[in-house]
Parts: sequence; structure tokens; C-alpha cells
Amino acid sequence: MLDAPPAPPPLADVFARYWGYTSLRPLQQEAMDAILGGRDSLLVLPTGGGKSICFQAPALVRDGLALVISPLISLMKDQVDTLVANGVPAACLNSAMAADDRAAVMAGLREGRYRLLYVAPERIAGEGGGWLSWLLATCSTSFVAVDEAHCISHWGHDFRPEYRLIGGLRAQLPEVSFHAFTATATARVRQDIVEQLGLRAAVTLVGSFDRPNLLYRVLPRASIKTQVLQVLARHRGEAGIVYCPTRREVDALAAWLAGEGFRVRPYHAGLSDHERHANQDAFLTEAVDIVVATVAFGMGIDRSNVRFVVHAGAPQSLEHYQQEAGRAGRDGLEAECVLIVSSADFLRWREILSKHGELTDARQALLRDMERYAASVGCRHRRLVGYFGEAYAKDECGACDYCLGELESSPDPVTLARQILSAVARLGQRFGAAHVGSVLRGHVSEQVRTRGHDRLSVFGLLREASIDEVRGYIDQLIAHGLLQQSGEQYPVLQLTADGAAVLRDASVAAGLTLARQRKPEKGRGPRRSKAEAASWAGVDRSLFDALRELRLRIARERGVPPYVIFHDATLRELARVRPATLDALRHVYGVGARKAEDLGESVLSVIQAQQA
Repeated sequence: MLDAPPAPPPLADVFARYWGYTSLRPLQQEAMDAILGGRDSLLVLPTGGGKSICFQAPALVRDGLALVISPLISLMKDQVDTLVANGVPAACLNSAMAADDRAAVMAGLREGRYRLLYVAPERIAGEGGGWLSWLLATCSTSFVAVDEAHCISHWGHDFRPEYRLIGGLRAQLPEVSFHAFTATATARVRQDIVEQLGLRAAVTLVGSFDRPNLLYRVLPRASIKTQVLQVLARHRGEAGIVYCPTRREVDALAAWLAGEGFRVRPYHAGLSDHERHANQDAFLTEAVDIVVATVAFGMGIDRSNVRFVVHAGAPQSLEHYQQEAGRAGRDGLEAECVLIVSSADFLRWREILSKHGELTDARQALLRDMERYAASVGCRHRRLVGYFGEAYAKDECGACDYCLGELESSPDPVTLARQILSAVARLGQRFGAAHVGSVLRGHVSEQVRTRGHDRLSVFGLLREASIDEVRGYIDQLIAHGLLQQSGEQYPVLQLTADGAAVLRDASVAAGLTLARQRKPEKGRGPRRSKAEAASWAGVDRSLFDALRELRLRIARERGVPPYVIFHDATLRELARVRPATLDALRHVYGVGARKAEDLGESVLSVIQAQQA
């Protein structure tokens, strides 16, 4: 009589051995229960919320091969590298692989050596008659996981037509459960995902959209180079992304930062494939610290220790902003997200979308939501989660410019608004923001003098305000719908119907808020968030730096990104706990038995050397 096959390990054992985790994040247990129970599911968790482990861990518990559909080659390669480093039998098949590597994976599939196989949606859709039929006949599929599932929806911010073809896989695998995973999805997008994938009685799990470890700041655009430098000065030697609206701006800012001594590379669709891949790899392997990029750079970036994201211009929607800013702090540690914005950004978006026939009412609404967020005076975390339909329970977040006291509300916003609106009206609604600002501040420029605008009653009404303050107030009035800009090359300010109503009757503007950046106290920079203060508590900084050097050396020897070896959160915990034995090391967050066996002696030797 043959012996019964060994029982699969329970999930708790899988977490501890392969990932070094002893606890779960919200909704992870429910998501894995759905997979283990064979029920279709849709999981929405923000970036850094731990979506991937929800399908990776069950693959080690269930019999058969888990098929993971992922949109980008770089993304699947990073995930497979991380899994293999943790001892998980995983592989990927994609068009960028050499023939020998593909043959080796196919042989491994025949021999049943893998528990997870990552493939691109094009392979599912384009090779259904050959490769896919062979796979389904050869391997017993345990379940199908669709990563970045929002790509399937026309309503999503990153629609990809090839994702629409994944639904056809359902007919070939009628008994297999399907599971969709995404970081950003409004209710409309979630419904579209369910319909397009043909999910049956799906368990729908929607986590909190709040990222409490992210510190959100919004700055009115002044000198972009100075403003970017101020952010970079707070993050010396740390990883970050600077998003620019155009390729030309990317190239110019990247070249300038390189000249200032920063380790930086550009990234946009105008570069050759070779240069783009080389620059992305340099960032992932920590050969450079900063990437200056268009939004072409992002979804395939799995680097977990991005400590800042700067937008040197507004994105076209809050979905885009949440996704792009959310690439910071994926390891759960503190990170800073800075939006540098002006009303010209939104004017440019409207011109671009109109030129391409895409300025629909829906796109207009998305732009208005982004504009209102940038001009809002209140908690940024509350505003963002509220946009996605979630109530925010905290009184204050301790992690945005408003809650940290960096914004100063005007004591009389209605009077201030009427002064600015009056200036626009007195100038005949024929001048741009710069000229209106000069008149309000009492600056006798040549244009102001020759036109006699220094004799107007509104001249010098805001004499004590800086140029940036006045421009910030104007941008806020545009966002509030009291002013508008017209004209492409030389936009002029005009009153809207609501703005004219405020001039006639001040009570119409009840509830209006206007704010400016509070001047920092002398000798003090911006305040730290609560998350940053907590995450460094008790950490030996010199030991952390030594462990980072060890991680980088091991990563280069093995040809993998450093975060595949250990996340920063694990290095900080090591530098806080300072374990002295292999047994103690196994119990540190993110280490686990496999990595303790593989890297334990090296880690302990660095800890001992620092304590000597």
C-alpha cells in the first residue's frame, strides 16, 4: 500500500518559513480563505497593502500550479526573483526570455517543479491554441490570479485592451477559481472587473485606501528647481521618483540634477528600449537613487524603499495621483509625496485632451476633482480616502501639510477673494495672473505704469503678500470656480458667473477657505510625520547603514535588486532588536527560516562587528 502524500503546510507555517511574517494585514486572511475555498474573488488593497502574498502563499498550500497574469515583464521578473530568493518554486514565461531559459521553464512545468507561473496577458490571448492548451493539459491549474486587474476596465486609469481577452480563459478552466487583485478601483471599475472576468458570486474585499505612512504635501509652483532640491535635501541617499509632465522637462531636470551631483537617470517613452531598461535597472539595483520620469515609469516598479515621490505638475486625476504617489513607501515605512502645482497644469491638460477629442464630461470631472484636491485646505488623507468613498475616522492624520500646521488659513477669506476678483474686473478681464499679481502687490512694473494701472483703486491691496502667496490665492480661486483662464499661449484671468456673484454679494462665498504656506520657524525644517518618528524609534542608525551595505553586496553578487534580499523594514527591525543568535534572527519580521539559514551568519557577523 502506497503512503499517502504529505499534508500541505498550514498557512501560518508558510508565512513564517518563506516570508518571516507572524501576523497578517487587514483582509489578507479573508482573501486567502477565498482562494483556499475555491471561490472567485476581487481584492482591492492600496499599494503596499500586501496583495501579492494573498495569492503567493495559497499557491504553496493548494495542490497544482497557480497561474498569475501580470501586465509587465519587469514586474513579474521582480516578483519571481523575490519568491525564488525566499525558497518558493516560481517561474515566469515572457517574450523577453532567451530560448534556453524558456525551454528550462517548460521542462520544469512538465516535471511539476513550480507552484506559481507568471505570464503576460498577451501569452494567454495570443497563444491559446498552442502553448496554453499544452499548459492546461500538462499541469493541474490550482487557481488563476489576475494582478493589476484594473487594466481590464475602460473606466480604469490604465486600461489595456489585451486584458479584455483574459475572460476567455474562463471557458477553458470552468472548474478553476479566478481572483482579481488591484490597488485602485472605484465602485464602477470594480463592477467592470467582475463582469469582464466573469467572476461568479465573487467574494469582494475592499481595504482602506488610506496610506498612513505617506506624508502628503501640496506646494504652489514657484521655482521648480529650488522646490525639488528642498525635497531631495530631506532624502539624501534615499530612493525617489520625480514625475514631470513632458519628456522635454524630464530630460532638462534630470540633466540639471546630475550636474548638481545627484545619482539620477531619466525615463520616458522617447528613449530607446535599451536606455529605458538600463535606467530602470539602475534604479532597481540601487546604482542610482533618483529617476526623473513621465508617467510611463511606474507600474512595473517593485522597489519597496522609495522614500519620496515628487510631482512637478498635476496628474490628470486623483486615481492617477494615488497610483503614482503610492509607489512611495511600499515597505510600510514613512515616505513623502509632494505635489507641486499651478493652475496652468489644468489648463494644459484641458488643451491636450481637447486636441485629441478626449475632453469628455467625465474627464472634465476628474480634472476638477484633482484641481479641488490641490487647492483644498484640510486633511489630505481625509480628502483622498473620501474621494474613493471611504469615511475617515481620525480627527487629524499627523502626516500632511495641513495637519502638521504648514498651511496658514486666511482669517478673512471672503474679503481676500473679493479683492482679487475686483482686481481682475478692474483690469477688464484682459490680463494674466502675473500682471494681476503685480497690481495687487503694488509693484510698479513697466506694464503696470504704462497702462496706468498703478492709479487703480485695487493697486497695492495685497502689498504685504509675496508673489507666491498671491499666485497661490489666484490658483485656489480658479479651483473654487470663481475665476477661470482662457487663451492658450497667453492665458488671461476672467470672472466666472460664481465669481461675479461673489463680487455682488459677499454672503454667496460663505464657507470659502483660502490658505498660504506658513513660513517655517527660523532654523527648523518641515516637521516629521508620526510614522517617521515611530519607525526610527530605537533603531541603531549606524547598524542600519552597515546592514544596507551588506544587503547591496549580496544583491550584486546574486544579480538581484537589494529589496529581494531584505526590505528596509526588516533592516530597521534588525538594527532595533540586534539579534545575537540564529534562533533569535528567525523571529525578526521579514527574515523567516529560509533566509536565516541562507544569510544568517553574514547578518549576525555585521551586528557583532557593530557592537564590538
